[in-house]
Amino acid sequence: MRAKAANPKIVIICGPTGLGKTSTAIELAEKFNAEIIGADSMQIYRCMDIGTAKPTVEEQRRVKHHLIDCVNPDEDYDAARYAKEASAEIEAFIQQDILPFVVGGTGFYIKALLYGLFEGKSADAAVRQRLKQEAAATGLDQLYQRLTACDPETAANIHPNDEFRILRALEIAEITGKTPSESRGRHRFNAPRFDALKIGLRMEREALYNRINQRVDLMIAEGLLDEVKQLLGQGYTSRLKSMRSLGYRHMTAFLENRHSWDEAVRLMKRDTRRYAKRQMTWFKADPDVIWATKEEIANIKKRITVFLNRK
Repeated sequence: MRAKAANPKIVIICGPTGLGKTSTAIELAEKFNAEIIGADSMQIYRCMDIGTAKPTVEEQRRVKHHLIDCVNPDEDYDAARYAKEASAEIEAFIQQDILPFVVGGTGFYIKALLYGLFEGKSADAAVRQRLKQEAAATGLDQLYQRLTACDPETAANIHPNDEFRILRALEIAEITGKTPSESRGRHRFNAPRFDALKIGLRMEREALYNRINQRVDLMIAEGLLDEVKQLLGQGYTSRLKSMRSLGYRHMTAFLENRHSWDEAVRLMKRDTRRYAKRQMTWFKADPDVIWATKEEIANIKKRITVFLNRK
């Protein structure tokens, strides 16, 4: 039995989309009798399975997963809520002597879990409304470029079409006088909440991009379009934050006759590759991440064993 500690040990498996984090994490979790806490801002949504590459029923039978399928597509969910709920799950794991594996590609969720979010006034309805009006007048791309210029770390983890998060980041910067990454950076000098071993999965870029293209084709073959039709039929509109995510916005663009089928698929592949690139930028900025390929799983197991035995 692992001894209880004031600073509990957790293992984080992170990296860009399309690498196979789920299958690798399941193999590792089986080895160490661990359970998995998702760190994916899309797999939290119910009824959104194919487009989020959610663990299959069989995979969830092999290893128990937490913080997936936990909210409806029209519910609000953010990093603060994730950090609170993931921390509660980890505490329950520790009480049961279960090793927590945190697995996913949403770097902001992982950072919020480890360091918390910055404090102080960071919301102003008037500023938010003015930014919305500016986005409508000049285009969202102009605001995204502004965010990229002042805070490339935050911009790297936000899609250029994600209006909510772009405006939120600019709102924080204007109100606090610090960019979101600067505010979060203050927490890096505090002790993290957990003793974390961070394993980042990597792959040569061309191979990763080919894998992403193939995965998009597989999602479509598995019925992504029908999944989106069902969501729309249940009243979840294309304007929802969840429905503006990768895959879902591309399928709704086709269904709403804004793109041809070939163009929707092409853009889905392109945007997913770009998202993977931004994720790598995010994780590469973290010096604590230990990088490995899926094929190096034996070495990863050794690293985890050494980590768990360390006093």
